[in-house]
Amino acid sequence: MSKFEYLKLADTVAAEIASGALKAGDRLPPQRHFAYDRKIAVSTASRVYTELLRRGLVVGEVGRGTFVSGEARRGVAASSEPRGARIDLEFNYPLLPHQATMIAKSLEGLERPEVLEGALRPGTSVGTRAARTISAEFLARRSWAPNPDQIVFTANGRQCIAAAFAAVVPPGGRCGVEALTYPFVKGIAARLGISLVPLAMDEHGVRPDAVQKAHREAHLSALYIQPTIQNPLSITMPAERRAELLRVVEKLGLVIIEDGVYGFLDDEVPLAALAPDSCIVLDSLSKKVAPGLALGFLVAPPRLRENIMAAVRSGGWTASGYAFAAGQRLMADGTAAELSRLKRIDAGRRQQLAARHLADFEIQTNAKSYHLWLTLPQHWRSQTLVAAAARRDIALTPSTTFAVTPGHAPNAVRLALAAPPMEQLELGLRTLAGMLSATEEDFDSTE
Repeated sequence: MSKFEYLKLADTVAAEIASGALKAGDRLPPQRHFAYDRKIAVSTASRVYTELLRRGLVVGEVGRGTFVSGEARRGVAASSEPRGARIDLEFNYPLLPHQATMIAKSLEGLERPEVLEGALRPGTSVGTRAARTISAEFLARRSWAPNPDQIVFTANGRQCIAAAFAAVVPPGGRCGVEALTYPFVKGIAARLGISLVPLAMDEHGVRPDAVQKAHREAHLSALYIQPTIQNPLSITMPAERRAELLRVVEKLGLVIIEDGVYGFLDDEVPLAALAPDSCIVLDSLSKKVAPGLALGFLVAPPRLRENIMAAVRSGGWTASGYAFAAGQRLMADGTAAELSRLKRIDAGRRQQLAARHLADFEIQTNAKSYHLWLTLPQHWRSQTLVAAAARRDIALTPSTTFAVTPGHAPNAVRLALAAPPMEQLELGLRTLAGMLSATEEDFDSTE
């Protein structure tokens, strides 16, 4: 079958989805049955299913099959935005009840004309010497203290990822990533023309042998990993695994792009403390302070700093002068550090609440994390649970959102615990526990 013909068949299935003949949650037949019904080869059926996965029209779940996603999108899907659900367990932005008062006090005087005049000027990729010094002191942790001259700024953490990718992975190049990873990475890589290579993981994080295998099969330029409180699995890589991974990285001559956005919740130092010449550390104020006061930080080895600065400028990812002024105040007077400390306490309380309500189910998490990974009972499928929860005004994230390879998502969901007030979080967890104990049929779309 020619390329045109298999794409035409994919278009036919897409039209059945668009017309409602195939509905969200419907399971497509196994590929061999699809091939028999359509009188085509099994290899052709596989190409059709792969095309439907690429368009985002279907999702695959390991061991369960291929299901209609109900999302008529083509190419690389844009990540979703907050939906305004009453109980948001999808987006992980911790906001403490009194933090606005703390932030307002820190920013007092910023509205004065003589101060605001400087804050309204354009920012640069390196800010000022004072901003770099304050940021370096704020980011320092135990045995790791970045040099102020290593720091490059962006407007937020996602722009840090984009700048690091653009600086060290050429268009058409390959970057190794955890098989389940931060979803926005997929869109960033696609727009930069970078191929993501999923790396096998175990309970300690990325496996060093998987890095060696991926590099041997096709050259990698870098790794993007989250060694501390990984998103979505909450894994914090132990010391032995860190050392083993760094030995492999040094041997292969790779750069590690180390996302430390959740690192403030744990006591682990970045990998850069052990391998400062091989690691670019990414961080931001979005989780520590608030998403509306984001400021992104890249701590770069000296040999890579100029390339990263150029990437920030060419990408238009420079932070605003106001973000610098606000961030500098919050870090200098201790407000950002105090918010980080309070959020560590808050995350622990939320984990305790989740552990109590989900004790009868299989969860993977970290007692210090703001999220957890819930493997579903066999009688539930992740997409169906997400849809059923949405009808109860609860937003969840299915495993397919985090899977780098379409069709290779486990039957699980991530629960983000940070956003809801505690009483809403408890209600949401109690509701989910009741749903998980029931069956899909009790929560079908006609209720």
